[in-house]
Amino acid sequence: MAKTMCPGQDTMFWTPGDIFEIPCAECGFFVEFFKDDAKRRCPRCGHQIRNPKLNVGCAQWCEHAKDCLGFDPKEAVRLTDKEEKALVDSLILAMKQKFGEDQKRIAHALMVLERAQEIMIKEGGEPRVVLAAAVLHDIGIHEAERKYNSTAARYHQKEAPPVAREILSTLGAGEALIDEVCDIVGHHHHPRDEETLSFKIVYDADLIVNLEEHQKDREIEREKLSEIIEKKMLTDSGKWLAREALFGQER
Repeated sequence: MAKTMCPGQDTMFWTPGDIFEIPCAECGFFVEFFKDDAKRRCPRCGHQIRNPKLNVGCAQWCEHAKDCLGFDPKEAVRLTDKEEKALVDSLILAMKQKFGEDQKRIAHALMVLERAQEIMIKEGGEPRVVLAAAVLHDIGIHEAERKYNSTAARYHQKEAPPVAREILSTLGAGEALIDEVCDIVGHHHHPRDEETLSFKIVYDADLIVNLEEHQKDREIEREKLSEIIEKKMLTDSGKWLAREALFGQER
């Protein structure tokens, strides 16, 4: 008897949005993804790209999902309703529109979003706040370049809240959500003495991606990386994820 393909894998049941492109963080080349691709390699430079919009379909209930995907999707962060997912999708679109042809910034934001999702699996946090702040954390960079001819943290943090507020307000987000996201993006490189869990998750996610980017250029020695992870990371899950990403240590 022929094996029947499940609906989650059968492209006959897919919609146009289930196939999309993600820019490579290394060379900017757009790589085509299917919704259930966990990772793909860039055909231009060979860099491995994770799917920040992973939709595993039937793998959410399939007992063999972990063997198929390499992780258990039942543990993944899932937004609680369609409105939340629509908000994040709209924020990604708005972020891409703001950054325009700046594929490096787009790819960075999507990678921070992915890392924030991974940390939330273990730490918790408020999904709307964390994911919105992750997408928008560097949204002030172009304005900082225009005003100060610099992308230094103090400048793009200063410029981020007004841009983030405008985007979130246009999308109809509530004031409490807008205020918290703007607070996070306004100092996401500089933790205060006491911070919310949502801030800590975004901070750690951004730091991991920044370290990954520096490591590719061999700008930081292994010993220094270890010191940064231990002293700078704010969550235990962030530390484990950083070690796994940078040193290949299993959690």
